[in-house]
Amino acid sequence: MEFFNGTLDEVLALTWPTLFISLILVVTLRVGYIIKNKSDFVLYEEIMLLAFMLYILTLFQLVTTQDLNASPGNNLTPFTEIFRYRFGSRLFYKNIVGNIILFIPYGFFASYYLKLKKPFRMIVIALIASFSIEITQFMIGRIFDVDDIILNVFGGLLGFAIYYGLVKLSDAFKIFKSKVFINISTILIFLIFFFFVIRRLLG
Repeated sequence: MEFFNGTLDEVLALTWPTLFISLILVVTLRVGYIIKNKSDFVLYEEIMLLAFMLYILTLFQLVTTQDLNASPGNNLTPFTEIFRYRFGSRLFYKNIVGNIILFIPYGFFASYYLKLKKPFRMIVIALIASFSIEITQFMIGRIFDVDDIILNVFGGLLGFAIYYGLVKLSDAFKIFKSKVFINISTILIFLIFFFFVIRRLLG
């Protein structure tokens, strides 16, 4: 738990200025657009879109400003880095678990917006995104690691599984399709996350 707290604090310290400024700008522009064009306003869809945009910004900053991989050089052999770390060690959580968690939101948001029903399509989408990240890192003098791609794709599949599970849950229980229920749930999740982040930043 100490490791996760330390890593989380590092991520928040790195990303909160960008996220805060982006949040203000995006919300201001979006509200102005809705008022000017008298567009329909669906609360949970607006929050989901905002969360997705902030996630993309966070992902971009993490993969371009700090090296998540402790490998001494490029790795083109699958599973070399995955099995290099002792299970439960600090580097295991940082490089293995971290790369999986990093792409869980991507898998969820991609599945939500594309209404994916088959995991194969998620694999292709996650592969393209992760490969693009690794190529970019290589071009800016960072490390290319094929194991990162494997872990990212697995994280994307977990995100797809979460989305697919929620879809099946909503099919089984009609209340989960109610806009009122979805709006309230989205607001609660957003508020819990917001206060958690503020608490971490304030120490």
